[in-house]
Amino acid sequence: MTKIFCDIADIKLIKKFDKKKIVKGFTTNPSLMRKAGAKNYKNYSKKILKITKKPVSFEVFADSESDMIDQGRKIEKWGRNVFVKVPIVNSKGKFMGRVIETLNNEKIKLNVTAVYTSSQTKKILKNIDKKTKVIISIFAGRMGDTGKDPLPEFKKSINLSKNYKNVSILWASTREAYNFIQAKQVKCDIITIPPSIIEKIEIFGNTFGQLTKQTVNGFLADSRKSKFKI
Repeated sequence: MTKIFCDIADIKLIKKFDKKKIVKGFTTNPSLMRKAGAKNYKNYSKKILKITKKPVSFEVFADSESDMIDQGRKIEKWGRNVFVKVPIVNSKGKFMGRVIETLNNEKIKLNVTAVYTSSQTKKILKNIDKKTKVIISIFAGRMGDTGKDPLPEFKKSINLSKNYKNVSILWASTREAYNFIQAKQVKCDIITIPPSIIEKIEIFGNTFGQLTKQTVNGFLADSRKSKFKI
C-alpha cells in the first residue's frame, strides 16, 4: 500500500489536511517554509508539530557535513514524529555519506532527499543500519521535466531496498494525480503530494462522460462570468 504524505508547510493547510484519513504524514523543505512565511525555522516547525502527530520531515539547510550533522541532531529533538531531511549531496556535489551514517548510527530517523538514481540509493543503503527508519526521496517529477522516465530508477531502488524493512522509497516532486497510480503500480512505499493534487485523488472514479460534462460546464460558467459576446 502506498501512503500519501502532504507536501506543504502552510499552517492553515496542515490543520486542514491533518484531519484527512488519506494523509499519513507531511514533508516540508526550506523553499516551502519560506513560501509559507516562516521567519524563524525552529519556532515555525514547532508550530507544525503542535498540529500533527503524523510523521513530518524537516530539512537541514547547512552545506558542510559537520553543520548538517549538528542541525540534524537539533531537529531530531523537536519531536518523536520528526524525520530529519538530508540531501544526498551538498552544493558541491559531494556525497553526504558521513552525515547519513553518523545520524543513522545515533538512531535518528532520516529522509534522504534530492535522490535521482538507483546508484545513489545503493550508496545510501551502504551507510545505514537495518533498524532505524530511513525514507529515500526520489524526484520523479523533476526527472519527467527533463524528458527522463523515472519508473526504471524506482523499480531498481525498490528492488535494492527490499531487504531493508526500515527503508521506505518515496515518490517526490509529484506533478499530477495519475502519479499516485504510477507510484502504486511500482509498489512505492510513500508518495508526497501537494494539497491541490490530493484533492483530485479524493474524487478518483469519475467516468469519462462525467469528466466531459464537468469540463464543458466549467467553460460555460467562465464564459458567462466574463460576459463574452461574439
